Amino acid sequence: MNLFEPAVEAPGEPQAFAIVNGAPFLQLPDDLYIPPDALEVFLELFEGPLDLLLYLIRRQNLDIINIPIAQITHQYIAYIQVMDNLKMELAAEYLVMAALLAEIKSRMLLPRPPETEDEEEDPRATLIRRLQEYECIKNVAEEIDLMPRLERDIFTAIVDVSKLNIEKPLPGIQLQEMLLAFKDVLKRVDQLSHHHITKEPLSVRERMSAILENLKGTDSLLFSQLFLRKEGRQGVVVSFLAILELSKERLIDIFQTEPFAEVRVRTAGATVAATGTGY
Repeated sequence: MNLFEPAVEAPGEPQAFAIVNGAPFLQLPDDLYIPPDALEVFLELFEGPLDLLLYLIRRQNLDIINIPIAQITHQYIAYIQVMDNLKMELAAEYLVMAALLAEIKSRMLLPRPPETEDEEEDPRATLIRRLQEYECIKNVAEEIDLMPRLERDIFTAIVDVSKLNIEKPLPGIQLQEMLLAFKDVLKRVDQLSHHHITKEPLSVRERMSAILENLKGTDSLLFSQLFLRKEGRQGVVVSFLAILELSKERLIDIFQTEPFAEVRVRTAGATVAATGTGY
């Protein structure tokens, strides 16, 4: 059971802040203490003093080669004061950078002798070089962070397929496909037909035995390999009837290795070594 439940506003009744043990609370308790800074959120976090300086320069679109030291120093000190007011622990490097900015500012304000003015290096030169190096490193780090990372954006998938035994069923043969294959054979026979002077009687039973003999020792044969073109149209018809009779008596299997593939024939119960499994 929940001690605290969301308050539901009923029509005509004052809204409760919460419901505790079934009793609504219409006003805040007198002894409830909320710190004055309890809801303050500090969003700007930096990785170091150089990161803070680079942020101040980018925010105002300043030239990193010609940094206005006085303006940047005031903003840097203001940031440190904000961190101190929020009771955040300041790293020593932030204070060191503040001292360095104050030193550079004082060196730029102090007059320099005319004879050494051209020889003395700009007090900001060292700080500028450090900022430029840090900016290059920061940009490269941001580009690297955008690249796909293993275990964050990309995860390795490991699948054990050693125990999988997938049997691919062979497509069924319809009568229409048989007729289309027979039509293709007739078309080839017509292209190579010759006149016969004498005709020999052809037996369907003899052709059935011949087809079974041809299938011995082979996994399967193409449907078109069971026809003898030299016998003409009559021989093709006899071979087709013999194939249908063998299929009817379940002595041969007629199949396709895949949809729309050429029709093949094999001995009933045999398996196809390279193309799949029989019915």
